[in-house]
Amino acid sequence: MGYVMLAGAIAAEVAATTAMKYSDGFSRLGPSLVTLLGYVVSFALLAQTLKSVSIGTAYAIWAGIGTAAVAAIGLMLFGEGLNLAKVTGIVLIIGGVVVLNLGGAH
Repeated sequence: MGYVMLAGAIAAEVAATTAMKYSDGFSRLGPSLVTLLGYVVSFALLAQTLKSVSIGTAYAIWAGIGTAAVAAIGLMLFGEGLNLAKVTGIVLIIGGVVVLNLGGAH
């Protein structure tokens, strides 16, 4: 159940970050409210996740997948460029998450 809540926390954080881009510096009410709600939901679900998943593992997955997902959204929705440095960074993030999970396996 912890990983299901973690997936929800990641989805809420990615939605909140995407909405922040649409908020135009918090000058648009709708996207600003989605940003606020998304982060509240994300942190609440992350807090619940920590009852059953170790903090290092949970945070690495939350941050890593969230970062990779936001980078992909930037590419698809906002026309951000993709270069070798960005690809390398995303691969290193995902690799770090995998290593942390393997290191934490019992």
